[in-house]
Amino acid sequence: MLTTIILVGSLLTAVSDDLETKYADIVYQAINNCPGIQASKVDEKLIWELVKIEDKYKPPAELRGMLLAAACYESKYNPKAEGDRKFSKKRKAKSIGLLQFWPWAEKHIDRRNPYQSANFWMKRIVRQLSTSVKRNCKFRNKKRRWIAAWVAAIRYPKKGGRCYEKAKHYYLLKRWRRNIRKHYKYSRSCMVRLEDRRK
Repeated sequence: MLTTIILVGSLLTAVSDDLETKYADIVYQAINNCPGIQASKVDEKLIWELVKIEDKYKPPAELRGMLLAAACYESKYNPKAEGDRKFSKKRKAKSIGLLQFWPWAEKHIDRRNPYQSANFWMKRIVRQLSTSVKRNCKFRNKKRRWIAAWVAAIRYPKKGGRCYEKAKHYYLLKRWRRNIRKHYKYSRSCMVRLEDRRK
């Protein structure tokens, strides 16, 4: 099944072999384990396009899939999603699009365009690395700096920064990565048992 998804992904979006190798497992998780949406309803072409956008910004290997986790959590990969009506007196949607940007983002992007939204989201994280995270967080570890930038990019500014906070999307990404580790651990144990039987 995983092979099928990879082949379909590469046919639809001309994904490089390198990108398939790096992202195949996390793409499988993003398609099959996004809460609230069936795998058959996930747009695989969009998923691979998001992968290409994320990869341009070179996140740490441990955080590959961060954009997919955010898009899943925020909108179930729906570029037309609307939300946060509770913050509007007229009950109009405040957040719109794949990553649920508020009206202020209209100065920079078309919120209903998933590719503009995804690029803008990643740019904001990278920008935080050289601004608030560099200023407030003294982490040497690249992964920790990126996690802090992730939170700083999606939350309102806070005095002293948000160095020790984590985005809710991050916990979904962690769950996907746990699933991947379990899969490989199970596969290895099966291989060992097969080898034992052959002896």
